[in-house]
Amino acid sequence: MNSYLIPANTKSGRLILGIFKPFDLILFGTGIIITVLFMATMPLESTLVTVVIMLPALITGFLVIPIPYYHNMLSVILELIEFLTNQRNYKWKGWCASYGSKKTSAKK
Repeated sequence: MNSYLIPANTKSGRLILGIFKPFDLILFGTGIIITVLFMATMPLESTLVTVVIMLPALITGFLVIPIPYYHNMLSVILELIEFLTNQRNYKWKGWCASYGSKKTSAKK
């Protein structure tokens, strides 16, 4: 009786904290570092400047948000781009069409 039950969350064991890939954390960390550098070097004089300074952290945070049925928003965007750019054209000839070459021998 060698039956094995594989749990649904087996891939999450290979992720950091069960959610993030190493690339996700590198991407988010880069956005945070850029935001901190902008905050240290630029004066926060208005709300618009503050929002622009916070954009790297906000954008990278949005990309690594986990969502159901996909890993995160970055994987959704990449799959959408792949779907839109790599369209395949399948020609369906029907269930009764002959796909082989027809050799007709005409008797004269």
